[in-house]
Amino acid sequence: MQDANERRQIAALEARIAAAKKQHLQEAPRQDDHYSAASVAWRMVTELVAGLGIGFGIGYGLDVAFGTLPFLMVVFTLVGLAAGIQTMMRTAREIEAAAQAGHPHKTETAGPQGTARNADGARDQNGD
Repeated sequence: MQDANERRQIAALEARIAAAKKQHLQEAPRQDDHYSAASVAWRMVTELVAGLGIGFGIGYGLDVAFGTLPFLMVVFTLVGLAAGIQTMMRTAREIEAAAQAGHPHKTETAGPQGTARNADGARDQNGD
């Protein structure tokens, strides 16, 4: 009798947990399904700094190898700056195009059980 009573209690508890999870999912939108302005800004800053850092690193490495210390470092830092700005502008165009299409963003996020989901919460085009 103890065993049957425990099973009923466990089943009731599981039903309550499932109901609470369902209610929680309906009430709270997922925070990772949209870009906030701060996350977009950080992405662009990171792209710019990465371009500068990579350009500086390549220029410094070539300067050390060839013995022309300030020249190539300056040139490749400017090239890195240009590449960073170009990447930022491409990102801005993608986000603007996605916003005009009515989607909060273009990139995919990981959905439940690691499935790839697009901005609408639907599975990606490949059906994975």
